Amino acid sequence: MANFQAVQVTGNVWWVGAIDWHLREFHGYRTSRGSTYNAFLIIDEKVTLIDTVKAPFFEEMRERIASVIDPEKIDYIVSNHAEMDHSGALARAMQEFKAEKLFCSLQGERALKAHFHDRLPALEVVKTGDSIKLGKNDLTFVETKMLHWPDSMVSYLSGEKILFSQDAFGMHLAGSQRFADEYAKSLLYEEARKYFANILLLQSAKIIDLLNTLPSLNLDIDMVAPDHGPIWRNGEHAWIIDLYRQFAEQQPEKRAVVLFDTMWHSTEAMANAIADGIIGAGVPVEVISLHSCERSEVITRIMGAGVLAVGTPTINNNMYPSLGDMLVYMRGLKPQIAVGGAFGSFGWSGEGAKQVAEALSNMQIEQPLPPLAVKYVPDVAALESCRNWGKTLAEKLLEKINNQ
Repeated sequence: MANFQAVQVTGNVWWVGAIDWHLREFHGYRTSRGSTYNAFLIIDEKVTLIDTVKAPFFEEMRERIASVIDPEKIDYIVSNHAEMDHSGALARAMQEFKAEKLFCSLQGERALKAHFHDRLPALEVVKTGDSIKLGKNDLTFVETKMLHWPDSMVSYLSGEKILFSQDAFGMHLAGSQRFADEYAKSLLYEEARKYFANILLLQSAKIIDLLNTLPSLNLDIDMVAPDHGPIWRNGEHAWIIDLYRQFAEQQPEKRAVVLFDTMWHSTEAMANAIADGIIGAGVPVEVISLHSCERSEVITRIMGAGVLAVGTPTINNNMYPSLGDMLVYMRGLKPQIAVGGAFGSFGWSGEGAKQVAEALSNMQIEQPLPPLAVKYVPDVAALESCRNWGKTLAEKLLEKINNQ
């Protein structure tokens, strides 16, 4: 008996992916609960494999396939997404399974050729609306460019009413259960939010376009099977789709984040006073120190916040390095923040807060107040100024929300 068994998804579809229990970092994103690399086997006249797995997990995938069918009976492989956590095992799979055709998007063809050079056979390019007949089922393709790579597409299996959604609607969550309804909703929300904030936030506008387009494609979807995390069935897919719309719309919440790092606790004292002022204006706040919270968790908490105040000490005429790292990460993901502000303490020249303000401006975050800077340790008067500064930021947010 094989060590790894396939899991039946529907009558003719099996999960044959891999569980990465030990993954803790995914290109800058802290994956504290590991991940899965989902691949799906369709048993029809033309046996079809949807995506593969990360290269080190090839044998796990092969054993799961072999628990259902001889892998050499696979006729087609579909690459919905060329990123190496899904295509790493692709060249080996094509070689060992002897599949006759490999389907991908036009951009997928370019990416796969650049990844594998001459190790893949000729690829069959498909575009939105193209279908292939597998037997009882048809497989229809929809390009989803920049969700989240140029090559990305999704595949829809007609008879089983499954949308194979590649990275969309997924999460990094290793577990022995394959279906979302087998997990607590609070856990699914937490990991879905973190995944969206760190992987898809940049593409929010395109996600809204896709969600608006889906109904016109007349796809009767009963199940959504992403490339990471659990499969959505029994109507649960409607919940994650609605959640994606909420995340992508980025409507400012009545909520503030005060983010800072500190050398000798002066910037920390300012952060606490600013938070006190925000609370005094009636806006809930979270104070986050970069000493204790890493970037992927920070962006998850920032997403949707109506106010973002960012504080830094000045070191060697620059903002603190941890703030530089965080702001570069933020800039790439482009969170939509209604009201922002920069603050910080300094001992010599005080460039740090100004540099943070410039970074926020470059992200097109409105700053109704100039940077707030305090030399050395803030005294009672300085802390009162911090409270008033925070209160004003909160009032600006409330004004925007009330005017919507």
